[in-house]
Amino acid sequence: MTEPKNHPEIDELAAEINEVGERAAKTIELGRRGFSIAVLVFVLLVAQLLPWVGDHAGWEVLLGRGGGIPQLFAATSTGIGVFASAVALVTRRWWLAWVCAAGGWFASVDGLLAIWSQQSSHATGAAGGGPGAGLIVAWIATVALACYWMRAAFSRS
Repeated sequence: MTEPKNHPEIDELAAEINEVGERAAKTIELGRRGFSIAVLVFVLLVAQLLPWVGDHAGWEVLLGRGGGIPQLFAATSTGIGVFASAVALVTRRWWLAWVCAAGGWFASVDGLLAIWSQQSSHATGAAGGGPGAGLIVAWIATVALACYWMRAAFSRS
């Protein structure tokens, strides 16, 4: 009886195929959705330059001016909407798409509360006389980002 011969080339090829399969199982393909996400991240960055609370721009609210609830939205929309989205776009990791989806919905609720807090600021004595344009644009972009990331996270079969 003959013994099976060892074929290092075949073993190496099989290991490479397994590695590619494992890597593909951990990533997502964004396609056109990736471009839309990148545009929304840019919109969030532009919204940081617009007024959010009174005369305070979004980046100033992020630094602590303008009240606690708008600051929480500024932190979550920047952290999830800008930084986590950028990392997820670059790495295309499936678990990061889920982080962006769940974090985006959390930030969306924060944004709604931030807008509400500015509409009722006269009752609480908080800063601002209504939500600024940047706050509203940032909230809409955050909701859209959460939708796109949710669809991306569910796109993997």
